[in-house]
Amino acid sequence: MSDSWSNSGDGTPPSIGGVDLHLDLHTGRVREALVDALRDAVRSSRLAPGTSLPPTRSLAADLGMARNTVVQAYSELVAEGWLISRQGAGTVVAQRTPDSPRPVPAGARTSAPHRHLHDLRPGRPDVSAFPRTEWIRAVRRAVSSAPDSAFGYGDCLGRPELRAAVSNYLARTRGVDVTPERVIVCSGASHGFALLAQALREQGVSELAVESYGLGIHRKVFLDNGVRTRPIGVDDLGARIADLDALGSRAVLLTPSHQFPTGVALDPERRNAFVDWARRTGGIVIEDDYDGEFRYDRRPIGALQGLDPDHVVYVGTTSKSLAPGLRLGWMVLPERLVPAVADFKGAHEVVGVVDQLAMADLIETGAYDRHVRAMRLRYRRRRDQLVAAVADAAPDSRITGMNAGLHVLLELASGNESAVVEGSAWQDLAVYGLAQFRHPDITEQRDALVIGYGTPSASGWPGALEALCRVLP
Repeated sequence: MSDSWSNSGDGTPPSIGGVDLHLDLHTGRVREALVDALRDAVRSSRLAPGTSLPPTRSLAADLGMARNTVVQAYSELVAEGWLISRQGAGTVVAQRTPDSPRPVPAGARTSAPHRHLHDLRPGRPDVSAFPRTEWIRAVRRAVSSAPDSAFGYGDCLGRPELRAAVSNYLARTRGVDVTPERVIVCSGASHGFALLAQALREQGVSELAVESYGLGIHRKVFLDNGVRTRPIGVDDLGARIADLDALGSRAVLLTPSHQFPTGVALDPERRNAFVDWARRTGGIVIEDDYDGEFRYDRRPIGALQGLDPDHVVYVGTTSKSLAPGLRLGWMVLPERLVPAVADFKGAHEVVGVVDQLAMADLIETGAYDRHVRAMRLRYRRRRDQLVAAVADAAPDSRITGMNAGLHVLLELASGNESAVVEGSAWQDLAVYGLAQFRHPDITEQRDALVIGYGTPSASGWPGALEALCRVLP
């Protein structure tokens, strides 16, 4: 059974690019029905290549459905290759040739995902800048001087050389209150969160408060380990402590140095308030020191952990400063949590001993400090160039957040985040909208792009910036 949809005002069919088109929308979910109807129209050649589709607002009015439903339908068909969306040209039916691969529904795809020419997704550093020469030297020195016992199974907490080096580094650069005995080496933030989730669950913690915008993969890690997440709001002063009090949770995950992805720093009064909450309730604050080393307008703010090492867990990694492929990170735990986390980590180390020894050498020789300073300068220049380019290309849009990190939040004057993300794909540009990071339990709508400027190589950065400017409304 199906319905033939027409203009609700005068009974005529919807007009698509000046051509009357009969859309056969089957009953069921409205978006899926629209996707199927448009796909069938293209497949049957009733919509010829190059035919312009109406704006999403117009088609939504014609069909009597929500505009967002039409936006999602267009986006799905663009992703499948049936339609093309280009800045200034609207959405049109894709050109097909005898040699063109046949478009297939997204659910039927089996090939590897497309690698975009330009990548401005956030949370990714310029891995081409990895200090290969210094790393090789560090590996040679570390392997040559390491005792034979270093190549056995070792301590599950991590190599003592790295734990000591990390302790000194964090105390010196981030103001962390730390001793090597409270450092646990892990294979990145996700591994650390998984260990924390298991330890907290054993202590009766079944839910975790998280910022309303953040990395979905981190929320999933906690959920997979038996700890559900509940959102607290984020405003211009950072995470809202009043929301945490209302939830009644016993643990909270924060990115206080540079909130991801909104780009704000946690206000000093709120920093103290979160620590006071932990003391008052016996709760735990988990500090993800995201981008903590990359502040450009002034010296980086010290870690929240320094205010109360008995109630704050510090989590850091080399993913942004060196490369995510190292799979190397660390946690600084309150003393009472060390035995529980160590038990869940297991009897043997899971991070390669050579990488741990090399990282310790890199820190102790000062090579790591020099690399971070060099990358801080590189990323600062890129951010300045991005801000200037966006101001010229989209003066009505606004970059918000502090001068720090490897990404910016661009609030779109057009109010059409999904359309810009969709158009970016046709410029061979990978970019994320803010909705990508929204907690599923909140309904707040903010149209913005989260633009990462770390990923492109030095040679690829100008082209990526030009591609971004072409898609901005």
